[in-house]
Amino acid sequence: MQENSPSPMVLRYFLILFLASILLVGWLFRPFLSILILSYLLTSVFLPTYKLLNRKLSDFFASFLTCVLVMLLVFIPLVFFTTALVQEAQHLYEWGRGSGVNLALKLRAFQESALFFGLQEIAAILGFSLEAEDVTRAFADLVRSVGLFFYSHAGNWAGNIMMFLFNFSLMLLTIFFLLIEQDRLLSYILRLSPLPEVQGRRLFAKFDEITGAVLIGNGICSIIQGVLGGIIFAVFSLGPPVLWGLIMAVLAFLPIVGIGLVLVPAALVLAFKGNMAGAIILTALYGVITIIIEYFMKAKMVGDRVRMHILLAFLGMIGGLSAFGLLGIIYGPLIITAFQTLAEFYLGSYERYVKNLNAD
Repeated sequence: MQENSPSPMVLRYFLILFLASILLVGWLFRPFLSILILSYLLTSVFLPTYKLLNRKLSDFFASFLTCVLVMLLVFIPLVFFTTALVQEAQHLYEWGRGSGVNLALKLRAFQESALFFGLQEIAAILGFSLEAEDVTRAFADLVRSVGLFFYSHAGNWAGNIMMFLFNFSLMLLTIFFLLIEQDRLLSYILRLSPLPEVQGRRLFAKFDEITGAVLIGNGICSIIQGVLGGIIFAVFSLGPPVLWGLIMAVLAFLPIVGIGLVLVPAALVLAFKGNMAGAIILTALYGVITIIIEYFMKAKMVGDRVRMHILLAFLGMIGGLSAFGLLGIIYGPLIITAFQTLAEFYLGSYERYVKNLNAD
């Protein structure tokens, strides 16, 4: 016996209640939105590994081992990076605090160079004096302030370590269940969606493609820039190459600025030491690395995998970063992918109906 069709009033009332419940669930999950999105993205990346393990192991153990792999690849390098950054910041602070005499000796070459004399003449024209002691004192204060800034913030990070562990554990738990229940969850969402199942699955498939492309593309390019940056620091004896290589690998996720946040100050340090040739070479290397890897290689890797124009891929990452912060590097291309896919659905399935409605 078939159920009676609901009246329009009952249907409208149900839809209002249903939409209200969706908004309330969204509000409830809002504090964990970033964790849930990252969990979904990492699940998409590691899903092939889970399926490979699932051939020999049960769902539980295959998902557990995949989560262990995620922890080894994400958590342990992050802990190493944070620990090394705290130690280096402390050394930088202590060096800057007691570097008066040593720093004066190191800057003597710069203070006796033609560049410094030229700066003194410009300062005299502008109406103030520029002495060697002023440069030494200002540079020492700058180094000490930078070291103190990083050291104090590192202390804040250590103070919030419990919150970080909670969020990371929640992310691993979410990934664990998503790996097992992803197909069932996707089928459930598609049943709720008014879109045809074929279009819904195609939309989610596009999301998975762009996720893998952005994470893998950015990851590969960041590793390359970090390795090159570490080699540069080793060649020019600018500091611990492993630590600064890790810092530049992380900063390389930021479009435009990226490793320039490290290499540009490094070039200035070389200039202050009187090594103008090294400063020019370092600046040129930074430009070459940025142009080749950042503007072409990274955008091309993302664009080719999802058949997105290189300009759209680049603007998507830049716009996403501006609108959503660091995670916007992923959100931006996702939004463009959603628009392109829905535009294809419209042109292929809905355009004629919309035109008929407008004609009527």
